[in-house]
Amino acid sequence: MFEIFSQAVETLASKSGFVTIFQDPRQLVMILVSFVLLYLAIGRGFEPLLLLPIAFGMLLTNIPGAGLYHTEIFINETQHIDWELLSTSGGLLDYLYLGVKLGIYPPLIFLGVGAMTDFGPLIANPKSFIMGAAAQLGIFIAFCGALLLGFSPSEAGSIGIIGGADGPTAIFTTTQLAPWLLGSIAIAAYSYMALVPIIQPPIMKALTTPKARAVRMEQLRPVSKLEKIVFPILVTIVVSFLVPDTTPLIGMLMLGNLFKESGVADRLCKTAQNELMNIVTIFLGVTVGATATGANFLTWSTIKIVVMGLAAFCFGTMGGVLLGDLMYVLSGGKINPLIGSAGVSAVPMAARVSQKVGQKENPSNFLLMHAMGPNVAGVIGSAVAAGVLLSILPHV
Repeated sequence: MFEIFSQAVETLASKSGFVTIFQDPRQLVMILVSFVLLYLAIGRGFEPLLLLPIAFGMLLTNIPGAGLYHTEIFINETQHIDWELLSTSGGLLDYLYLGVKLGIYPPLIFLGVGAMTDFGPLIANPKSFIMGAAAQLGIFIAFCGALLLGFSPSEAGSIGIIGGADGPTAIFTTTQLAPWLLGSIAIAAYSYMALVPIIQPPIMKALTTPKARAVRMEQLRPVSKLEKIVFPILVTIVVSFLVPDTTPLIGMLMLGNLFKESGVADRLCKTAQNELMNIVTIFLGVTVGATATGANFLTWSTIKIVVMGLAAFCFGTMGGVLLGDLMYVLSGGKINPLIGSAGVSAVPMAARVSQKVGQKENPSNFLLMHAMGPNVAGVIGSAVAAGVLLSILPHV
């Protein structure tokens, strides 16, 4: 009896994570990284709704012997799902990750975003579309920079999309172009989205004059209900015909918005905004975090991705502000260039930053609604940019 008991204890000890973690110290490092991200999400409030599940997913996947996620099922010689291995060795997070790998979660997130978005400021001021497009400059500059750093075209496309400041779009693009970089790109994308109030103001002030920042813009015209109903249908048709690869994102975004604006689908709208959005956010965050294993994350590529992601975000902000400067001149000083910085699709944080910087220059200024036009245009712009990259770059 004693021999059986001692053998059981020995077997249990040999399989304990406290023993096996030293076989690959990178797992311990990643657990410590997850603690840092948990602190940022809980203690500092940086994008907690996604950073918290991402960090906890990172913690779970790096627990030795837990077997919740297996990289080899999704990243192998064929770069396709190994269904046989999934059926015999799949863990909980492997099954949940199918929603990422098959491109299901990001469009569902867009459905919820659309149900919460008011495109009225964009409809009232169509020039906002141009600012939203200009803010995608960072995507293509980072793409070129990543190529120069030795990344493949598909990897460079995934890195560049960080500049759109749109987490679901970055995830959707990366799963099709370079899934082995998903953990690094998702963490970089959401980290920079959380740092919008820190990153953007210095760039905005450097590229504008005090006089331009103090400009008060005229009140936007009222937008009719018919315009708000026609808008999502028209955008879906035009954008999807131009860039078919972006249809899953644009289609779900506009369907959610149509739920909201039609006035006849309140239950569907509330479900998309709340229950569905929350459930998918949990699954998306935890499974994206699960891809950040020590072997995948602790590489020089991750450092390069973080640097290029920051460059992408900065150049995106610069592109929007510089176009705002041009429109300020062409309009005879009627357009405040600060609203151009909101062209990155960090909704609504980037618009709030425009408002905050503008009010510091002129306390009576109110730019929030004007900035929401470029902001929601940036959501469409980043999805279109992703579609362009998916159209021209090889998929795995």
